[in-house]
Amino acid sequence: MTLAYIPSPSTGVIHLGPIPLRGYAFCIIIGVFVAVWLGNKRWIARGGKPGTVADIAVWAVPFGLIGGRLYHVITDYQLYFGEGRDWVDAFKIWEGGLGIWGAIALGAVGAWIGCRLRGIPLPAWADALAPGIALAQACGRWGNWFNQELYGRPTDLPWALKISEGPNRVAGTYHPTFLYESLWCIGVALLVIWADRRFKLGHGRAFALYVAAYCLGRGWIEYMRVDEAHHILGVRLNVWTAVVVFVLAVVYLVLSQKLRPGREEVVEPDRGPAAGGDAVAGAEDEVAAAGDAGPQEPGAEGAGDEASEAGKAGAGAPDASTGEKPQDSPQSQDAEPASGTASGTAPGAKKL
Repeated sequence: MTLAYIPSPSTGVIHLGPIPLRGYAFCIIIGVFVAVWLGNKRWIARGGKPGTVADIAVWAVPFGLIGGRLYHVITDYQLYFGEGRDWVDAFKIWEGGLGIWGAIALGAVGAWIGCRLRGIPLPAWADALAPGIALAQACGRWGNWFNQELYGRPTDLPWALKISEGPNRVAGTYHPTFLYESLWCIGVALLVIWADRRFKLGHGRAFALYVAAYCLGRGWIEYMRVDEAHHILGVRLNVWTAVVVFVLAVVYLVLSQKLRPGREEVVEPDRGPAAGGDAVAGAEDEVAAAGDAGPQEPGAEGAGDEASEAGKAGAGAPDASTGEKPQDSPQSQDAEPASGTASGTAPGAKKL
């Protein structure tokens, strides 16, 4: 008999009149907001503009949802296209079923489109968003709790998850794999934030670290699950996917560090109309300043300076015939200083 356990909600949907409010959807929405909020703070800290992360997320999120659903439907096609199944259920995303592998892959395509439109590098944007994505996954996993799905093997541990009788599930207490993965994702987010500050990760390496760290946890968590899945050589398909993606992420980390060490100095070039207006205004100011100075003959200013220096030197030089220095006369004391212009009259020279 299990003395303590985590209860499951009796229902995953609350109806507000005719409008159904689903816990699964709320978890995903909260995760998106958390990812954009944290990503925006990190993007600004790297020298980017406020709002850029959200603008690109407008592209990345829809692509990610479509990719996540496609991966789930393709890898679990028997749930929708088998005998006695209704293929229309493949479009009922609110009932659960998003594959993170497809979400990240197709979400990256949407992010690439958004980055191209803004003229910024995709790896830099991905680095800023990496820990936020991990936190978004931590929030999204609680959607499985609302739907009573994706739990692990039976257990009588104090933190066991109690599952009620329902379609495709047997009542009992099981490992709360949704909770394990949620906590793991929080740890991944903290790891990426720490490593990014400590080693100044750039050019996509913070994102690659997130992918590698997530795959490590997903491998053993996936191994505990008991929901229906395809197997290859006796191992669940998602475990193989985690192994392959982990290797690719580590290879990228190593090669990227060798080929492009350091971090991007500029992540978002200033290409807006404000920058162009400032440049034009600056050019107009320079032209106005040049006009106020008035026309000058080429070399006149330089010639006047040379004559001034020569006059100063000549005033204190000894007479060539006597070897004595000339004494100042009243005329010289009353003489007006030369203007230092192109007339050639040196400062301190006598008037003739």
